[in-house]
Amino acid sequence: MKGFFISGLLVSSFYYAQQMPKDSLDFQQIEAVHFTRRLPVTKEIINVQKDLDQKNLGQDLPVLLKNQTSVISTSDAGNGVGYTGLRIRGVGGNSINVMMNGVPYNDSESQGTFFVDVPDLASSASQIVIQRGVGTSSNGVSAFGASVNVISKDPEDQFYLKTDDSYGSFNTYKYSAEIGSGKLWKNRLSVMGRYTKIHSDGYIDRAKSDLDSYHFTALFEEGNTRLRLMAFGGKEKTYQAWNGIDKETWESNPKFNYSGAIYDAGWENIVGFYKNENDNYRQNHYQLLWEQKFSSRWNLETTFHFTKGKGYYENYKQEAKFSKYNLPNIDENGTEIKTTDFIRKKWLNNDFYGLVSTLYGNLGSIDLNFGAVANQYYGRHYGNVTGVYYPEINEHEYYRNRSVKNEVAGFAKAIWKLGQWELFGDLQLRNIGYNTKIIQAGDDEGINLDKNWTFFNPKAGVSLLVPSGKIYLSYANARREPNRDDLVANPETKPEQLHDVELGYERSFGNIQLSANAYYMYYVDQLVLTGGINNVGAFIRANSGKSYRMGIEIGALADLSEKWTLSGNFTWSRNRNKDFRQETGTGVENLGNTPISFSPDVLGNILLNFRPFKNFSLGLQNQYVGKQYLDNTDNAAYQLDDYFMTDFNASYLLRFPGTDVEFKFLLNNLFNKKYVNNGFVYDETPYYYSQAGTNFMFGITLKFK
Repeated sequence: MKGFFISGLLVSSFYYAQQMPKDSLDFQQIEAVHFTRRLPVTKEIINVQKDLDQKNLGQDLPVLLKNQTSVISTSDAGNGVGYTGLRIRGVGGNSINVMMNGVPYNDSESQGTFFVDVPDLASSASQIVIQRGVGTSSNGVSAFGASVNVISKDPEDQFYLKTDDSYGSFNTYKYSAEIGSGKLWKNRLSVMGRYTKIHSDGYIDRAKSDLDSYHFTALFEEGNTRLRLMAFGGKEKTYQAWNGIDKETWESNPKFNYSGAIYDAGWENIVGFYKNENDNYRQNHYQLLWEQKFSSRWNLETTFHFTKGKGYYENYKQEAKFSKYNLPNIDENGTEIKTTDFIRKKWLNNDFYGLVSTLYGNLGSIDLNFGAVANQYYGRHYGNVTGVYYPEINEHEYYRNRSVKNEVAGFAKAIWKLGQWELFGDLQLRNIGYNTKIIQAGDDEGINLDKNWTFFNPKAGVSLLVPSGKIYLSYANARREPNRDDLVANPETKPEQLHDVELGYERSFGNIQLSANAYYMYYVDQLVLTGGINNVGAFIRANSGKSYRMGIEIGALADLSEKWTLSGNFTWSRNRNKDFRQETGTGVENLGNTPISFSPDVLGNILLNFRPFKNFSLGLQNQYVGKQYLDNTDNAAYQLDDYFMTDFNASYLLRFPGTDVEFKFLLNNLFNKKYVNNGFVYDETPYYYSQAGTNFMFGITLKFK
């Protein structure tokens, strides 16, 4: 997550972060943010309240970040609410290491990031730290496209009451209430809490979302000790929209949704849709952060965490075999009945808990950073069915398996300042044990595996400090394990390895701020998206042998006057599989060097902001995304066309004694562009996820203080 705008204008967050004084940041992870700024890696630091608030009207975090450098956001429902995702440098969410306050957020098994489980996340965030490429060592899986750390905000010093309400296209609305206690108990304790309700009918037919979100923080401060207890999470219920549509349907009826379709006896015509073709999931996060300052040179941050997730998705399964669900056939008046209609629920019940700890030290010209992590994931997968016409078949469990994943890791980082030079070193060691076991077999669910991996991930770099900027060069080597779906599809799936070289330049020239970097990411056994999906709509990956991503990224911000600001970013890249092979009916075919799926060669954003007078802002955000492919075969039939998008937003702030009132307006896809940014290939047919045409959101924020 990447370069941002105030009042809807993307103002490159890197530049604001460079100018922002250290003491303006929340104490939590001040050292982490300060340390990150000095690293010779490609990074951006976003001040969420300043840079994202103007667009935060109900859409998910990946959509709020869509104008960031090298970023593409996706939405199953087509309007940015519900299941959304993002790609950075063409790399999907499974390869982006997401953390919340330094705690791993990626699902331990799938390695995916499901932002739908934590709606309205931006409303409780302070900073978002993004490193493109491998970045530096952190907790959780190694980053193979980017790492993202979402840092929660602290309670404010004064009492306040705040409400954010918005309404827009597709019956989308957001109600949010937040309260802060201010300083209590001799200024030692402060508390804040937020609750948000988001609903949307979705652009796609029946793609409804009902999302609940909460965030609670209690902060205790005494001398050099700070304790922060946080509880946050959400509950989501979304009608499934992950089936996509074929090209012919997209051209004639782009809002059509196959999910939940019930057919006639001949399977030729749809006679209705199952109303509960839903995904239901609740996720609760609990974090206790202890921050201890031992001296002016040493500071320790330790976090105990626990995440509880439980939920299921439900499907109408027409004319399914009894045997598929470990049920005997039924005899009706001497006739053997082998198939019937079922309601199927697939459950996931998991616990994730552990400890992460980071020690920061300063030895004059040397800054040190040591980290350790110990986490365990325990997941239960099970499914049951209920007969539609046979009520005696009720919640019959037909499969069950469980998984345990343990991780122990540590890293050491150092920055050594030598005059105008800064030398950087980073060593990480990870050990992962993954054991999954079938308890009750059924429906090809689960697998018996006992895997163990140990990875050593070294990194090094150098920075040359120049007036108002720096030049940096870094190299990183990272290895990471395959995820659950990779191993279920092929137990012999290999870990992937990445060599990443980053060369960058950052500098300010008066009212102009510039960043530019070149990168070369060379993969061995990279797990790339094949273009297919599995039975739960997740993208299928496979080792592609050797491949590479190389490119140039440029970002700029210019204050043209007191009223006008122009900013933007541009990415040119080349993303290729080397000697890509695929299995055919006649053997293995070598397709040569082919484009990596979902990796456009050109991507850019141009943003213009106009402030005609104080507290009033108008902004235009323009994004161009080049052509990309749904698979790795370089087949023109599986190509997504390029597109150019324009969004508009406005905000107006009124200040009264003790009260602030802010009006916000967001108009997405201003010119009603019909486009697709995501899809898959099934049975040699491309399927698309339609995106909404022109749509709007209008919001009002009231803050009493």
